[in-house]
Amino acid sequence: MNARQVELVQRSFAQVQPIADVASGLFYARLFDLDPGLRALFRGDMNEQGHKLMLMLGIAVANLNKPEVVLPALRKLGERHAGYGVTAHHYETVGSALLWTLEQGLGEAFTPEVCLAWETVYRLVADTMKAAAREQTIPRAKLGTLLV
Repeated sequence: MNARQVELVQRSFAQVQPIADVASGLFYARLFDLDPGLRALFRGDMNEQGHKLMLMLGIAVANLNKPEVVLPALRKLGERHAGYGVTAHHYETVGSALLWTLEQGLGEAFTPEVCLAWETVYRLVADTMKAAAREQTIPRAKLGTLLV
């Protein structure tokens, strides 16, 4: 991820923030359209879930140029999501729903360059979270033998 991509993601996210409630509603509607089975992973209030999503995205986007801040937070998030039953293949669906939502919210401002920047950021987010989830699922005894 380069400085231009960080700038594009931060600028475009600032355009989405005023419609955060609408965007999160669009995101979850699209997510459940793409994979209705994911609905079972969400037991709480979806408005609250939407607020959490936008808050976490905001924190990640604001700190894209500070990997020492964003990467540990993403790792913890990946560990928690593994505990909720999120698997590696779910990340592709989430990424598709996110990009679709951004396209809906940004309209013409969702240029190919902005799309590529978001794809790059999401790949970093998803890869970091999946790696943390994988490490969490390695049995401790086996982990000890892998480190030797």
